[in-house]
Amino acid sequence: MRILVVEDEVGLAESLRRGLAADGHWIDLAHDGHRGLDLALTGGPYDAVVLDLMLPGLSGYEICKRMRAHGDPTPVLILTAKDGEYDEAEGLDSGADDYLTKPFSFVVLAARLRAITRRAAGPPQSAVLQAGDLVLDPRGRRCRRGRHEIELTARELGVLACLMEQPGRAVAKQDILDEVWEGPHGIDPNIVEVYVSSLRRKIDVPFGRRSILTVHGTGYRMAPDGG
Repeated sequence: MRILVVEDEVGLAESLRRGLAADGHWIDLAHDGHRGLDLALTGGPYDAVVLDLMLPGLSGYEICKRMRAHGDPTPVLILTAKDGEYDEAEGLDSGADDYLTKPFSFVVLAARLRAITRRAAGPPQSAVLQAGDLVLDPRGRRCRRGRHEIELTARELGVLACLMEQPGRAVAKQDILDEVWEGPHGIDPNIVEVYVSSLRRKIDVPFGRRSILTVHGTGYRMAPDGG
């Protein structure tokens, strides 16, 4: 893969470069927000971006938002020392696909990168899914409600696909975690709540719908008619 690492701690950035290069990847480095955004938008295409939040110039949040505003769907893994749940939610809302806090295991980081790039690529064959006027094309990474296109991150797309594949049926949080996060150890199943909340803000709230319903004690289900 070709990976962009945006990290202002020079020693950590160089450590990531060496480790990822040893795995056979091509790595570009940036140590400030403006350079990171410039490379993200013009230096690619990249298969993934590893993005620190607290950067000189532009924050990681702002870089991710501007990438998405330019229609750049490259998977983004946020890497940060900020571990509060609101920080995580803000990172995901800005368009990131995953979130890893410092200190971290390089093995876990490499696995997370593989997971988000696999998810972004989509399965070899995936049918277009529909619930009422809500349409999801997992392979094309496109979602729309009626005529309105909705931008989703790779993880949001995966969670929504899990629910739309079984309309009307309750899907457990752990089942979603196993499918979308591919069964990693040590991840709280409640992270699914963060992504469901984000999906609701994108596919339901602007349209006055309630398509993703909470099944207390179990998980969630998709209304067959799209809410």
